Order: sequence, then structure tokens, then C-alpha cells
Amino acid sequence: MRISTETGSIAWFVDVETAVRMIADAGFDAWDFTLFDLHKPDALLFGDNCRNMARKLRKIGEECGIVCNQTHAPYPSTMENLPILKEALRCTAAVGAEICVIHPISYGTTEESVELYRALLPTAKEYGVKIATENLMGFNKTMNIPATGATPDRLMELVNAINDPSLVVCMDLGHTEIRPIGVGSAPMIHALGHHLQALHVHDNDLVNDSHELPLTMNIDFDVMLHALHDIGYNGYFTLEAIHYMLDHYTAETVADGVRHMATVARSLADRIDQ
Repeated sequence: MRISTETGSIAWFVDVETAVRMIADAGFDAWDFTLFDLHKPDALLFGDNCRNMARKLRKIGEECGIVCNQTHAPYPSTMENLPILKEALRCTAAVGAEICVIHPISYGTTEESVELYRALLPTAKEYGVKIATENLMGFNKTMNIPATGATPDRLMELVNAINDPSLVVCMDLGHTEIRPIGVGSAPMIHALGHHLQALHVHDNDLVNDSHELPLTMNIDFDVMLHALHDIGYNGYFTLEAIHYMLDHYTAETVADGVRHMATVARSLADRIDQ
């Protein structure tokens, strides 16, 4: 099983070019390109120059022996942000990644998110990349509905409504485990089956979206690993331990943190293949 991690938290301390090199030096096989600044998650990080930066980073990664396995588009997703999301797909192609993670519309009907993805699919197909929707978390009391994709049935309703091989799923492990809406990773994994082609892996206390390093909080990773093995998952094992990096490291020690994340990711990913 190949391992990857996101660039956003590392690029908080160093430039993104250095972040890619650090990820390679730490022993990861790939990197998940965060296409937004953590300070401004709804803004495309490099604007009009995103594709040029993506090509530069792709070359750096290839020189270091790693690839970009996926990107993460700015959020929240809205119909008004379609131009930004389409450019994220173009940047995904430029950096050589197969998948662009684009959140569904956070709270709304399935039909609203279907409309969003159908508007994006022509661009994805034109540039030869896949869109990965992501299971969100939480419950809107005013609308009396869970966040889009928060439960397996609601996420599969979205996937089945689109019914296109260019629309796959990135399962956010932390989101599946946040109670009382989240039902846990195993039911989500088994429901998704072959639609599951990307991951965001991190740990939490089952209450907050902590984005901590796996095996440091309360998620049962044995259950997740067994379920991934059961469905024959063969995508990347991608960490999204953002707050682990931000809360425990500095610009002087960030490389140590990346190396430790790679060790933990490798130990977990290897168990899926056993």
C-alpha cells in the first residue's frame, strides 16, 4: 500500500516546494496537493498561476522519486465557485494527479450537489482526471438533515444519482467517526466498495474534527484497516493530520514531524496488505 500526506500543514511552515521535498525525504510515496491556503480555504492558492506552479511541483516531485496522487480543491463548494473548482481540476491534471477531492455542497439536497458535480464533470473528463466527493460531518438543525454524505446511505444516494466513473469517493476517516451522526468507518467502507478510491486519514476524539495523527486519539484503526482489506482497496493511504503538524511542530522541527508521520502511515498501510 502506497502512502501519501497533504502539503497544506507543512507549507504553513515552509514553501510548498520544500514541503514536497520533505515528503519525499520522509519516505512517502506521494503527496496530496492542498490547493488552498489554510488561512483562506475558499481561495485557490496560486490563482492564475496555479497550473504553472503545479507543473513546477510535479517536476520537483518526480526528481525526488514521488508523485502527486491527489489534490484537494478549495471549499466550501458552491455553484458560485464553479470557476475556481474547474481551475482546481486543471491544476490537478497539470500536477499529474489522478483525483481532485471536491467537497459536495455542505448542507442541502442531494440534487444540489448532483448539479454541482454534473457542471464539473465535463472539465474533469476534458483534462483526464476524476472528481472525488467526500463524506462531510455534522447536522443542520434548521434543515433537519445531516451534512451531505455524512451517512453511507446519503453518500451512496449522491454517487448513484450521478452514476459516472469519473465521480468517485474520498472517505474522510475522521468524519465517519464523529458521533452521533457518523456511523464509523467500516459501514462507510463496505457501502462504498469500488467507489472508494481515495482516503483522508487522521484521528479524533469521536466528538471534534481534530485532524490528529493516527493512533494518538480514540478512533479504532483495526476496524478501518480490516474493512479496507475486505473491499480490496488499492488506492493511496493518505494522511490529513493537519493539526498534528500545526500544533506540535515549528519551522525548525517540521521535517521531524513529516518523518514521524511517514513511519506511522507505513505501519498502518502495510497492515492492509497482510
